[in-house]
Amino acid sequence: MADRDETKRFEVIFDAEGDNRAKFRNDVKVHLRGPYAVSYDLPTDEGGIHGGDGTAPYPLAYFTSSLTACVMTQLRAFAKRLNIPIGGFSVKTRCHWEAQQRGNAPYESAPVAFTMDVDVEGDVSEADKRRLLDAAQKGCFIEQSLKPGLVRHRLKVGDRWVDA
Repeated sequence: MADRDETKRFEVIFDAEGDNRAKFRNDVKVHLRGPYAVSYDLPTDEGGIHGGDGTAPYPLAYFTSSLTACVMTQLRAFAKRLNIPIGGFSVKTRCHWEAQQRGNAPYESAPVAFTMDVDVEGDVSEADKRRLLDAAQKGCFIEQSLKPGLVRHRLKVGDRWVDA
């Protein structure tokens, strides 16, 4: 029988290939590699302000959705592992960037702040909510790929929001 404290290692590998034939429409195929291999078509486009036709979500829409869904997935998965009985929950994410452009030169972008408000339903103590959110943050591959400290979290405790 395996020791419960045994460290297990696993890899998560995604590959993508994109194709652009005109304007800002990108047709991207993303592949999860390994024993549970699957592929997805995730097209992107830009709106008219950039010269696109708006035929697909912006790339940053996928990023924002991915960050939100990743943390949500970990909340659900780790609530079970940590034996924290949660009901439903909601997460509101705001991704904020700024860009600078001089004249007609290409602009340069930088992240300003990414904030996530997490509202866990059910009779769960603040300590358990914090423990669960901490685990979800550490388990979210996307958040762990970002500059440390860039994503800020708040938990709903009663009727107020507290920094987590």
